[in-house]
Amino acid sequence: MKNKKQPIELNKIIIFIVLLILSIPIILGYLWLIISTFAEVTHGLLPVDRNGNFGGFTLENWNFIFEKEVWLATWNTLLLALFMTVGVVAVSSLAGYALSRIKFNGRKEFLSLTLVLHAFPSITLLIAIYFVLKFFSGIPVLKLFMGYNTIGGVVLVSLAMQLPLGIWLMKGFFDGVSWDVERAALIDGCSRFRTFWNIMFPLVRPGIAALSIFSFMTGWSSFIIPYTFLSGGAGHEVISTYLNSMMSSDTISINYNLLAAVGLFQLIPILIFYFFNQNYLMKIFSGGTHGGV
Repeated sequence: MKNKKQPIELNKIIIFIVLLILSIPIILGYLWLIISTFAEVTHGLLPVDRNGNFGGFTLENWNFIFEKEVWLATWNTLLLALFMTVGVVAVSSLAGYALSRIKFNGRKEFLSLTLVLHAFPSITLLIAIYFVLKFFSGIPVLKLFMGYNTIGGVVLVSLAMQLPLGIWLMKGFFDGVSWDVERAALIDGCSRFRTFWNIMFPLVRPGIAALSIFSFMTGWSSFIIPYTFLSGGAGHEVISTYLNSMMSSDTISINYNLLAAVGLFQLIPILIFYFFNQNYLMKIFSGGTHGGV
């Protein structure tokens, strides 16, 4: 028995070492990010002062938290992440349940279409989406909420981009619930909606939590869509585009330590969110593999 266990333990050690080596660049990147936010200058991972001596620790890089613009960008980012999360979870849950439990014409074709839509990178649809949002801007009722250069328009686009994945994932979670539970509720006289809300919805709560976390993280770190469809400067930025504006000046040299501090500021909510909900987030992969057409 000892001879059989030793190769297994050796394989685990080798796998751990390989993973650790592959993770070193990522670990060093985050380590530099943390060190540079509290240093005047960095030489690699070494914090130094203006004279090149070791030390130079400072909080000046965090003075940006007293600026109004960064909090406006944070508010816009929070709105984008929250509305995107609520929209993705609501629509994906309803669609996933219908596709998992109800047989109707065109069901397989719809599933295939959503998978094809998810395969399209968002950058290939930017021009078409621009014309759609400009069209909404021409409608007085919609232009303030869903038109071009509005948070609502960015939420609408981000939601549409995230829905195909969300629908497939929620269908997978609903597929993992036994039919017997649902049949018992329907036989007892529950309507289809009541069965969904009171019986099925609580049973896929881990999937709801996982999809919520995934959607929030995606919305919080979104860049290409807000950068393309929010162009009003201060008050119309999210944190990612605020960071980009700090690097796009041709006349002012880039303060990379300040840039790192803003980047860490953006990461803090995600790190906290992930730390307390990582178990739910891991279930998003196991749940998504249960589904079948």
